[in-house]
Parts: sequence; structure tokens; C-alpha cells
Amino acid sequence: MIQRTVHDFSDWREIARALRSAQVPPSEVQLLSNAEPTLFALDKTGFDVAPSTTNAFRVPKQFLSLAEQVAYHRDPTRWNLLYRVLWRLTTDERALLEVITDDDVYSLMQMEKAVRRDAHKMKAFVRFRELQQNGETHYIAWHRPDHAIVKKVAPFFARRFRGMNWTILTPDESVTWNQSELTYHAGTPRSAAPSSDELEDLWRTYYANIFNPARIKVKAMKAEMPVRHWATLPETEIIDDLLRDAPRRVQQMISSPEGYSQTASDYFPSADAPLTLATLAEAAKTCCACDLHCQATQVVFGQGPARAKVVIVGEQPGDQEDLAGMPFVGPAGQLLDRALAAAGLERQAIYVTNVVKHFKYESQGKRRLHKRPDAREMRACLPWFDAEWELLDAQVLLCLGASAATSLIAPDFRIQRQRGQWVVSRYCKRTLASWHPASILRLPTAELREARFAELLNDLRTAASGLRSDVVGD
Repeated sequence: MIQRTVHDFSDWREIARALRSAQVPPSEVQLLSNAEPTLFALDKTGFDVAPSTTNAFRVPKQFLSLAEQVAYHRDPTRWNLLYRVLWRLTTDERALLEVITDDDVYSLMQMEKAVRRDAHKMKAFVRFRELQQNGETHYIAWHRPDHAIVKKVAPFFARRFRGMNWTILTPDESVTWNQSELTYHAGTPRSAAPSSDELEDLWRTYYANIFNPARIKVKAMKAEMPVRHWATLPETEIIDDLLRDAPRRVQQMISSPEGYSQTASDYFPSADAPLTLATLAEAAKTCCACDLHCQATQVVFGQGPARAKVVIVGEQPGDQEDLAGMPFVGPAGQLLDRALAAAGLERQAIYVTNVVKHFKYESQGKRRLHKRPDAREMRACLPWFDAEWELLDAQVLLCLGASAATSLIAPDFRIQRQRGQWVVSRYCKRTLASWHPASILRLPTAELREARFAELLNDLRTAASGLRSDVVGD
């Protein structure tokens, strides 16, 4: 049995390259963590050989990236696991990493995920405290990560706090930045870190201002901000007080005008201008009633004839709608067009719009992913739809998706139970709701998508039947 102690990824890579080149199978290798004790002398027999050119092998780039991350994990078996996967990849299982149900691959993925999450927590939870050393300001922080991630995360802090002299202490390893280079040294107990300074008041003030009492989920908060980190987070000292005061603050938010100082009605055309769908759409371009206008490309107003008898309302424009400035032109709109045609309804004869007129999203690389508008944003924008409805001569209102239904029908409307049923809303006696086409596209299988599409189609046919006055009592 060949035993070697591995200190870090570079060390493992060198050892693994030599072992694999010498064709030493994983069953004959024991790679130990540098913190892992052993009662046996290290046997290097058959190990110290130069990599063989006749036994050259290629390693997938994906595996090297994965291995570099897993190397930060605390599990002492990680080095043997990595070598075992390397062996399998370079023998007869080149596609091994695609088999996510494989035990070894699954273990590596879980380790990588844990390291990534731990790095995120360190970036979020490190709190520097100010110290004066020899007349110079130095900032000290103490943090207890789950894994050995100091070398992984330290460059982030060097970039973020380039103009500061700082030190981050952890139980296993510490790092110091002197505004030019990073220096690593031994770990430090919590007792060696400073306890408090005036910066903590700033943190508490900041946290109190961003705390949203209407979104209190204590279990979720503790999952994202583990209690074991609270000792080093000054803002946690005021959490109990904030929770106790939450009901009062929620009532204060409700009583304020939609949580904003303005609503869409503040941007309506002047009283002396003729109010038409065209003038309303032009006025909407200037709307700043909520913050969504800051991120969106442009306002996406409703589209269709004023004489439309059917009005279809979604939640908000999507990525392609935001770019085109027209509602329902992306994949969801194309699916809606297909359903309308099958139901015998002409898109050109229908007025289509959204409750919210700006695209709310979060960026993921180059992609812009839909993010649901919150209640204040929807209520701030609602006057635009109210004005649209007043200018239309519609007989049927169809809400697509839960957001539109709860905004226009009732807050307690449940689309799972009430989809496709006629209800009376404050807008129209002939109101119903159905699935949003975008939700259909997100379903995981073709069978589910076809079944849900059939339900949407049936609801559109119900909407078409509502154009007859005898369907719903007037």
C-alpha cells in the first residue's frame, strides 16, 4: 500500500499524476490529509518515478476544475475519492462525470456544492473591526468556515478591500493583506480577535434599514445566516427587537401609499389631453412609480383594438417582450398564439396586456431570468390596467397565471382550484383565470406540457363562449 500525505490541490495533482503514470490502481493507494494522523510509516515504494511518456493520459478540464474546488473540502477522504475518479476517467469511463447518479460523482458534486456555499457564507458574514496599530488603521475579522476555504476566498477580499490593511482570522488558517500582497499564517482562536468597535453601530443601522418585516421567515433566515455565526455578526444583536417590532412595521407599510410615494396614476396624461390607449401608452413611458423602470429596457404597454371584446392579462413582460416593447411575443406568446388559433380566437381582435408594465429580472451570466414582482410593485402599477380597462369595451377578462388572478380577481384566488371557472370581478362579470403559457413551458416532460396546454385551450374556449350574453347572467 502506497501512502502519501497531501497538503493541497497542487500537491495532490503532482502525486496523482505520478501515481497514474505509474499505473498504480486506487486500491493500492492511501492519500492522507495533512491533518490526518497515521500509525504507519509512509511507504514510497514504487512511487517516486517520473511521469512516463508511454503512459501519457488526458484529463477532462471539467474534472480538474471540480477537483480544485473539492480540494478545499474538509473531508479527509477527498484525496482518495479524487484519485479514484481520475483513474476511472482515464481508463475506460471517459463520460463518468455525466453519470450524476454514480456514487463517486455524486459525492464530488456534493463536496463542490458545500465548498461553494461555504465560500458564499464567508463573503457574506465576515465583519471587520477597526484597530489602531503603531498609528495606522488595521481591520481584523474572525470567521469560522466549515471548510478550508481561506486561500479560495482571500483574493475576493483583496479585490474588494484593496485600499485597507486587514487580517481575517479563522481556526485553521489566517490571512493578512497589506494593500499589495496576501500573507497566510496559522489559525487563531476566537478569543484572539477584537470584540467590538464603532463600525458595529454602522452595521446595526444598515441591517435595521434593510430588514423587511413583511417577509419574516425565521427558519429560512437561520438557514441563510446560521446561528453559529451570530457571535461575529453585530447586526444579530438587534434581530429579536426587530422581530418584536415587525407587526407594527407591517401595518405601517400597509397604511403607506403602496409602499411608494407615487403610483402609476401620477403619470397619466394631463386633464386637457384626450385619454386614449395611445396617449396612455405614451404617458406610461415616463412612469417611475416603482423601481422596476430602472432595470427594464422600456415600458411594455398593452396592445390590441379598443373595441376588443376579450382582454387577456399576464403578470409582466418577459425578456423578449422587454426588448421588443410588445406583450406576448416571446416563447410564451407563441404558445398563446397557438392556443388562441386552436380555440377559434383571433389574436388581432384581442387586447393583451400585463398587470406590471416593466420586466423584473435577475441576471445569471448573460441571461435575464424572470423574477416575480412583489405586491407593492404590482399595486403601484395597477392604475395603468385600471385605465386601460376603462377605455376598452370588453365583455370577457381572462387572467393568465396566479399573479394576474390574485391582483385582478381576489387576493385569495387559487388558480389550482378555480382555474377555468367564471367569477365576478370588480372589472367584469365574465372573468376567469387559466395557466400562464410560460408556466406550461417550464414543465419537465412533454406529457405534462401537453396536458396543461389542453387545459389552457379549454379555458380559452370557455372565454370565447362568454361572448354570448346567455353564458353568464348579466
